[in-house]
Amino acid sequence: MVAQKTQRSGEASSVSVALDVIIVTFASRDLIQVCLDSLFEHRPQVPMRVFVVDNASPDDTVEVVRSKYPLVELIARGSNDGFSVANNVALRLTSSPYVLVLNPDTRLESGTLDHLIGVMERDATIGVLGCRLLTRDGTLDHAAKRSFPSPTTALKYFALKAIGRTGSNYTRPDVGELDFADVDAVNGAFMLVRSAALLDVGLLDERYWMYGEDLDWCARFHREGWRVVYDGRVIAHHLKGGSTSGRRPLRQNYHFHRSMLVFYRDHASKRHFIEDALVSGGVWARFATTSAVASVQRVVRRAR
Repeated sequence: MVAQKTQRSGEASSVSVALDVIIVTFASRDLIQVCLDSLFEHRPQVPMRVFVVDNASPDDTVEVVRSKYPLVELIARGSNDGFSVANNVALRLTSSPYVLVLNPDTRLESGTLDHLIGVMERDATIGVLGCRLLTRDGTLDHAAKRSFPSPTTALKYFALKAIGRTGSNYTRPDVGELDFADVDAVNGAFMLVRSAALLDVGLLDERYWMYGEDLDWCARFHREGWRVVYDGRVIAHHLKGGSTSGRRPLRQNYHFHRSMLVFYRDHASKRHFIEDALVSGGVWARFATTSAVASVQRVVRRAR
């Protein structure tokens, strides 16, 4: 393991860091404690540095991290400018061979980071590596291994999801949960990135306020010749909690659908006016429908 030198504020001599971990928080007081406790309990054998970038949380997330986790390098932002912007703040500070972009609603298991770093060390062609992500009920998080969405696969995926089924090629059913395989994209909740590849590809695209930035990043890694790989032999837990659980609030629902169009226009559009208009109309029609359904559900819950 070749570790670069980095200087921490207040230290007289440099320390060797092989893994930088970046976690972006917003109103994540309880989740971030579970995440950080598991991260430090199951820390890798290589030296590790942890950044928490807080997006102006309205709760006491910042105070909890500052008081309970003195080893964490906390960056408290004064505004919430989105997931990509916040991650990029810390990505600009990284100096290690590997960077783990991690969500606060994750929980690590023993040996996972050592295994994945070992895979990266043995195969220099891998730019991004993800693992098997299990949701709160123990099932696979479908976004752990994905194909890039096209209008057809997206339509099939959302249609099946609406009736409680899966089967779209978007979720790579040809790749088993325990497999080790190249995929188009892994989940942004857990992405182990090679810093040498990051230098080629660049930071997260800040047009994505939330959602879609991981798909776009993976597409750009592919474009620069780096492999994106799913490793189902080790696990982490994606609890999918906090402010994005259940139905998305209106602002997040808007950005979810807007991100679909940004990705489509950058990576899937054939520049056919009619097709682009149909896709755009379909996306905004879905936004209107899901927003209306969410509003009705909120009214019903309050009436009860």
